[in-house]
Amino acid sequence: MTLDPSVSPPFGTANLSNCEREQIHLAGSIQPHGALLALREDDYAIAQESANAAAFLGMKGALRGLHPSKLGGDLWAQIEPYLVRQASAIPIALRCAAGARGEPLTALLHRAPSGEFVLEFERAGPIVDYTAAIQQSVDAILSSSSLRELCDVCATMFRELTGYDRVMVYRFDEEGHGEVFAETKRHELEAFLGNRYPASDIPQIARRLYELNRVRLLVDVNYTPAPIEPRRSPGTGRELDMSLCFLRSASPIHIQYLKNMGVAGTLVVSLMVGGKLWGLISCHHYAPRFMHFEMRAVCELIAEVMGTRIAALESFTQGQAELAVRRLEQRMIQSVCREGDWRGALFDGSRSLLLPLNATGAALLFEGKVRTTGEAPGAEQICELGKWLAPRIRAGVFATSALASEEPVFAPLAGVASGVLAAPISVEPDEMLIWFRKERIRTVTWGGNPFKPPSDSDDPTELSPRRSFAQWHQVVEGTSDPWSAADRAAGRLIGESVTDVVTQFRALRILIAQDQLEHVLRQVHSAEQQIIVASPDGNVLEANRALNDLFGARGAIEHIDDLPDYFVDSDAVRQKLGALREMRTPWRGEAVLMTAKGEALPVAVRADPVLASRDRVLGFVLLFTDLTERKAADRARERFRDNVMLSQRRLMGRIESNAALTVESLMSSIIDNAQLAALEIADGLDTAGIPETLESVRASVARAAEVLEQISRAVTQAASARGEGAGKE
Repeated sequence: MTLDPSVSPPFGTANLSNCEREQIHLAGSIQPHGALLALREDDYAIAQESANAAAFLGMKGALRGLHPSKLGGDLWAQIEPYLVRQASAIPIALRCAAGARGEPLTALLHRAPSGEFVLEFERAGPIVDYTAAIQQSVDAILSSSSLRELCDVCATMFRELTGYDRVMVYRFDEEGHGEVFAETKRHELEAFLGNRYPASDIPQIARRLYELNRVRLLVDVNYTPAPIEPRRSPGTGRELDMSLCFLRSASPIHIQYLKNMGVAGTLVVSLMVGGKLWGLISCHHYAPRFMHFEMRAVCELIAEVMGTRIAALESFTQGQAELAVRRLEQRMIQSVCREGDWRGALFDGSRSLLLPLNATGAALLFEGKVRTTGEAPGAEQICELGKWLAPRIRAGVFATSALASEEPVFAPLAGVASGVLAAPISVEPDEMLIWFRKERIRTVTWGGNPFKPPSDSDDPTELSPRRSFAQWHQVVEGTSDPWSAADRAAGRLIGESVTDVVTQFRALRILIAQDQLEHVLRQVHSAEQQIIVASPDGNVLEANRALNDLFGARGAIEHIDDLPDYFVDSDAVRQKLGALREMRTPWRGEAVLMTAKGEALPVAVRADPVLASRDRVLGFVLLFTDLTERKAADRARERFRDNVMLSQRRLMGRIESNAALTVESLMSSIIDNAQLAALEIADGLDTAGIPETLESVRASVARAAEVLEQISRAVTQAASARGEGAGKE
């Protein structure tokens, strides 16, 4: 993480005017319940140490310059194999003996972003087998059928596992503000459920560290930091990058923040969804509290499984919206065939246009006319709104839940149109679908007044982020319920479906309205959808520019009988086209096109006869769609399944046989969760993003496997140590 020191205050020197840029990863000190050593890259000698390291290990004098083999016990034997391996995504945890007393310790080893090998110690915990608790937790996560149920279950689960006084599931919105989405606590404590906290409470630098270091423990807010000595590395002259250090000191501003809340100790676990920080599991205790590594690893593992389940549930919600959109598309097609128009399917009184987006009203701007359903502004107001929206939907869907804040001239529309979502339906800038949500006057409960200027000082000990955490209520007017990612996706999908139907509808007009031929041809020719319009005898009347771009410059297509030569399976295509022309059988399917460069390109085909009556055909309309992204998504799913199973086999190969069956059961549950998520990620909403989404799920499984291996190793080592002790007795 690189920051400009001229604008990024060093750790511990920030005030509230610049704490957003405080270099918290260069803390230069640790919490004193453990000890830290930084090893040189070349000979592994100790280059830096926390001021308490010698005392923690029961040794005299400075440790700098010593080789780790001189620290006693089996420490060097445990860490040596990992020093020559490629750096892990998470620190390697090892149970060992070290120091003058030879007491059992947990050592965590990682390579810092600044290059050093960092070795951290804490007292080893008791021998506890957490596999049953993990299995129970994974089963509970898998059985949760809604986001609310999942978060409630996990809050309770974390409190039972960790024993903290309060556990909150904290969810971020699109603006970065946080909401306490689920909570469990001691009964006498004030409830924070539903409270919102401004984005500034968690600076962006801290959010990035939460993505790197998924579990953060603060044992006692009143601790005295143990400084790193020397602060700068003798070899590099740089400060130690402590991004992955579990002992890293917390910012004085954050410490003051917790003291203002009356909190004495915390455990915070990151919730990652789709490779991004979705929220936090925040555990508060009103007395100092230490959690051993094994329990922290269990918490991280459960959070990884929970994040995968959140991705599945959110994707399932989007998939349900997609299903409603597909039904609407089918009704539009039927309306074109039955009535020669598609608009009746959108405005037939069934609310089929409103339900996929949970909208209270909608409007269609098409060819200079306005048509509405539900609660909507007047036609003149909608036209003015359309002019304002036109440049904003060139790149796709536009959405706002506070229209008056975006453009005050529309404030009078708040009663029916505080929220607006718009999607284009053609290449014409003034043709669009608009959905409305009416104003919802509501009270938002904040944890303290987010608008009150905080006190500021040059002395960090006097900083007061927000001294009062009493609930502060804000009456919000002029806004609607926010549009979710699923709403935006549904709006985009409906817009794309209408665009296809509009293109087909305009292609039909070529055949039945010669007086509008020039105008309609321009619309079809400019459409992004690849289209062929043919006469009853199969002669091509129009093959638009998008189609020529797709097929390549290999000569103009004059007759639809020429099409089979462009496809790999020409006989199958010829058969489908024959059925279209002779039997008037529509063609819905896929084919593989050979491009001008000799490359195979999968395409979806929609071909329909245009009927004037049962016994008279006016011609044919053929639409083609590039399926490259969808096929890539399918291949990504196959790779995902293979990689997930490979992760399981690799893990089982590394686990000792006496623990293999238990670990295999746990890993199978985790893989079942990931595979369910992969199945529930909806294809139609964002096909291009599916490979990236599946890769994030695969990475989560791999990380979960690594954490599970850590837990298994700790349990096995502890059991072995206990067995050796019993033998000596």
